[in-house]
Amino acid sequence: MRKFVPYKPRLTGRAQRLRRDAPPAERKLWYEYLRYLPEKFTRQKPLGSYVVDFYCAQRRLVIELDGDSHFANGADWYDGRRTETLAALGVRVLRFTNKEVMEGFEGVCLHIERVLKA
Repeated sequence: MRKFVPYKPRLTGRAQRLRRDAPPAERKLWYEYLRYLPEKFTRQKPLGSYVVDFYCAQRRLVIELDGDSHFANGADWYDGRRTETLAALGVRVLRFTNKEVMEGFEGVCLHIERVLKA
């Protein structure tokens, strides 16, 4: 398995915009938790043909936060395909809703901790 996950360079500008315009749930998870972990996470990381919300290369772990658009027509199919594609690259994907982060922050953090310790 490759150490480096390839990506499409054209996604770099989009990733930068997404970092700058992050929704509240992403900002909360980053500024109140992920950036302080010993495992290094990056925000809005291009992987393959996608830009993922958070990525830990050391653990090959993606954390995705799903807002309202992820529950619209066909979005669940797209998210499933995205997860399968990333899994084929050797990357594990954790998904949480924005609501889970905003209303159950401690539980989300505990779940991430359990996965990182496994």
